[in-house]
Amino acid sequence: MLMRTDPFRELDRLVERVWGTAAHPAGMPMDAWREGDTFVVELDLPGVNPESIDLDVERNVLTVKAERKPAYGEGTDTVITERPAGTFSRQLFLGDTLDTERIEASYEAGVLKLQIPVAEQAKPRKIAISGGSDRKELGS
Repeated sequence: MLMRTDPFRELDRLVERVWGTAAHPAGMPMDAWREGDTFVVELDLPGVNPESIDLDVERNVLTVKAERKPAYGEGTDTVITERPAGTFSRQLFLGDTLDTERIEASYEAGVLKLQIPVAEQAKPRKIAISGGSDRKELGS
């Protein structure tokens, strides 16, 4: 399935707790859950142009990259700049039980939604038991 731990993210959280500030802005907050035979991942990317989103899968690593450009120009004298801009990247480590060939992605209202199906070989299945009338009884 999905790996739940990201050591670098945990380090960022520790730094934030100790010093009270994030090591870098949280560019891609994420939720993930399973719905039947599909894993759903949603990443917050408000203000990102959908053409700037890049998804790559290599082996079992899904990489999401996106760019958010500032709304103001270069010669502007800014007063407050709290919204992060630039290139954001996040990697998801997918288990062998997910079908990386059939990932679907959509982007709506600033949320990138990924649907990753469970691979057929990983789904539960019934196993037929042979025997019964084909079996000869011993001792008869």
